[in-house]
Amino acid sequence: MAVPEKDRQQPGNEIADPEKEVGELVGRLTTPGELEPAERRKLLGRLAQALSAGAKKAKETGAGRGRWLADVFLNIAPRIPIRDLHTLSEHHHGLTGEELADDLVRTAQKATMTVGAIGGALAAAEFAAPPLLLSAPAQLVAETIVVAAIEVKLLAELHEVYGVRVHGTGAQRAFAFTSAWARQRGIDPLAPTSVTLALGAATKTALRNRLMRTLGRHLTTLGPFLTGAVAGGALNRMATKKLAEAVRNDLRGKLPPAPRRDELSS
Repeated sequence: MAVPEKDRQQPGNEIADPEKEVGELVGRLTTPGELEPAERRKLLGRLAQALSAGAKKAKETGAGRGRWLADVFLNIAPRIPIRDLHTLSEHHHGLTGEELADDLVRTAQKATMTVGAIGGALAAAEFAAPPLLLSAPAQLVAETIVVAAIEVKLLAELHEVYGVRVHGTGAQRAFAFTSAWARQRGIDPLAPTSVTLALGAATKTALRNRLMRTLGRHLTTLGPFLTGAVAGGALNRMATKKLAEAVRNDLRGKLPPAPRRDELSS
């Protein structure tokens, strides 16, 4: 039986199913629509708690942090909400093509910047209070997971905008987009390994390395006062922009040739 919502945060109560909790929280934090800062902060705190519970179990089984982090993300990847082209256009005031892609990137940058600012601020506050410093890594792991999920969502939805369809089951597509995020590239749908081998050893290694690099970037936000908030937001915004540029360049090269004028008039 699940722990009631009002009891989850009470001392002495453990999260019954950390993996399920993580998936649900990441889904809420990446669902389209604005979240109030207080609500986002609350959800990030709960996510940090759930991840901490999962990390303790992983430590007991001898799993390394990088491998555990990759396993966590692969577990939640199919839960990341991906919108189709029609829904994307509706949610972005009827925009299409490059304008829609621009708006998606701006929205994702704002989201990762906000997460980075909140995570950085939390880390900065704990840096100023040494007894609480040990809880900072859990907050930064939560930030890493959410930022990765936002960027995977952006990458997948850019494929929709540019008409590059990735076939397969929901889980297969989620893993293919996760693999593409780990490599910071768009997917070539004609490549036979784009979906079928998305969970190979090389992909898992690439995902682990990418997540650890992202976590390492967030560790730089450990600083006094509000320096962590400023750094966290800025670093995330730049990283999301860089990813979007690389993916969009890849996808533009896979677009079908535009029809000639005589074809349009015939």
